[in-house]
Amino acid sequence: MALSDSVTTCLSQPVHYAICKLGFEKKDTYDIKNILSGNGEVCWQAVTEHVCYLESDQSVDYIKSIRSLGPVCESVNVHFKSLTKEQFIIQYASWLHWTNCTEVFLDVFDVLQCTQTTEVALGLMKLTSCLERALGDVYLLKGNDCPFLLRDLLASDQLAVVFGQAVMNVLRIFIGSPYGLNLRNVLWHGFASPQEIPAKYCAMLLFLTAGLGQLLQIYLLQTKCILLHRPYVIFVSLEDLNVFPGKYLNINLNNETLSIAEELVKMSSFVLKTMLPFWIAALTAFKQSRYADSVILLLPQLEVGLRLLFTTSNKCPNRLLTAESSAFYTTFDEMLAKHLDNEEVNQLPVVLEEPAMASEFLWDFLNHQEGPRVRDRLSHGEINLEAFPREVANQIVAFAITLLCRFSDENMFSLKEHTVIKPLMNCASCYQSRFHPISRLKKQVLECMKSIHLWSELPTVPEEQVQTVRGLEENTEASTLILMISEIASQLLQYVPQNCCGSDDPINSVLTERLLTELCDTRICTLYSPRPVLEVVVILRKISTQCHQVSEQVIASAEMRYTQWVNKALRSRQRQNYLRMLNSIKFLSPVLQFILILITLEVVRVHAVCKKNPFDYQQYLKFLKLILQYTENLVTYTSPEKNKWDETMELTKKALIKIRKVSDRKLMLMHLAT
Repeated sequence: MALSDSVTTCLSQPVHYAICKLGFEKKDTYDIKNILSGNGEVCWQAVTEHVCYLESDQSVDYIKSIRSLGPVCESVNVHFKSLTKEQFIIQYASWLHWTNCTEVFLDVFDVLQCTQTTEVALGLMKLTSCLERALGDVYLLKGNDCPFLLRDLLASDQLAVVFGQAVMNVLRIFIGSPYGLNLRNVLWHGFASPQEIPAKYCAMLLFLTAGLGQLLQIYLLQTKCILLHRPYVIFVSLEDLNVFPGKYLNINLNNETLSIAEELVKMSSFVLKTMLPFWIAALTAFKQSRYADSVILLLPQLEVGLRLLFTTSNKCPNRLLTAESSAFYTTFDEMLAKHLDNEEVNQLPVVLEEPAMASEFLWDFLNHQEGPRVRDRLSHGEINLEAFPREVANQIVAFAITLLCRFSDENMFSLKEHTVIKPLMNCASCYQSRFHPISRLKKQVLECMKSIHLWSELPTVPEEQVQTVRGLEENTEASTLILMISEIASQLLQYVPQNCCGSDDPINSVLTERLLTELCDTRICTLYSPRPVLEVVVILRKISTQCHQVSEQVIASAEMRYTQWVNKALRSRQRQNYLRMLNSIKFLSPVLQFILILITLEVVRVHAVCKKNPFDYQQYLKFLKLILQYTENLVTYTSPEKNKWDETMELTKKALIKIRKVSDRKLMLMHLAT
């Protein structure tokens, strides 16, 4: 029997007892009128009376409190089931407006009317996400930086001031504390199966959310404060997320693909059988264009599937279960790390066979700061669920299908080779990180080069008019700089990989753009990049940013000054300064191209060097900081406020002399690597 078949729960015994049994031990029937007044308001004092405290330090006694609140939660659940949708809206909807997502909470009410345990779990995940976001907005009435973790948010003095400490203690029994039910975490991290989440706890949290709205209204009236809602995060640059389909493929997750996925779910060892309803519900939601629901259901299942592989490959089966309050969960962060907490090498990438297929994709979509961080943003309520883009859901679902295939039996060969599945596997096998700092640097370089390439299209005055300006007749200084750049660039191009095109003209913008494209296409395994690499990349990205700003400033100034020239709106000194700018462009373009080639080559080589042997990168950083300082000064001199073009020429001359000296001493990394 496969391990995925034999696992009956991912909840440890104490956690399973707390969630599934403790709140059912008291058989009393609780009268809803005790906590609900005649005008429909929550009687918070009656609710908080069920919170028990330890005699030793007066902290919350979570065990006794869960047991005491069990009948109250059941009473609320029965009460909600007795209401029609219209009755619920009339009585409670206005108290939910403070969350800024009333519709989500109304949907949770609908869920409570059905018997689908999967839908209840989904509703609870969405409820906790939106509630956390709303509580964060309330926190900002009193504080500045909203805590990232829900447990810290609920324990904050700021929320206690608004709602009262006793009320916050009630919330912490259900969510946010590892000593309580901790419903948010056990669901979002994939520990709870659908049948292990009692619907009455979802009902109680819906009830408490309305009660919080009542308390907040009183507070806002007393303090005359206005509750402002933070804007939702919007996924930008969706083309960067477009892994499936691949660059040259037209893959569509149509019903045929999803039907095959449903067959794979039933047979794959990646899926715990107790979690099967979540997988089916996720695929169904995608078919119904409920993209946020699909991803919310799927992400915890990817985590529990990888946790199964992680605990098996690293021989720590106990880590498959929920951690107790005294330990940590085994979550994505640990599973994607290079080493375990005992410093041994993590074996999960070995099991995955192609680490890039899973690890780099997961790092991109979940962890990297410049990536979409889908799980964080969804679970913390930062995304408008109704506007969740199909493009993102498409990637998560397609990636999940590749994992289902990877961990399916050989007798599923026909499905793996199906014409709609095989292209997905091909895309996954050649995946390269999109949001690692190295990947972002490559993107920056190419965007900067495109900007510089536009210089050749800038409008300009006739050459004979340039020559009439005193001091520009010979133009020997610019020619000398261009010659110096050519010499250094030619030396640099000796270290271009053989698979990349060379050039007899190292400052030809067309050839440079082609070379940079090929260098950026060079595959670099970004997984577990050494610290020296990341420190170098930080500086290289700053250099690239400065270069791009110089280019944009030159374009803006050239276009504006040309218009003023044509309209004869320039004074004599301004005309001379404009012509000096045109003169400077002749050497600035090759300078910036040279720097882009340099930093692109460096990121390829620094990674290779650090993988093989350590080197004195502190000395190397000094060289990079020299270039960074030059580009920062260049930004200042070429700004519309300064327009110091003669100084730009002198600055460039001094910088090139320093760069040539460093190169001659062979202190650059490319020399250290050979």
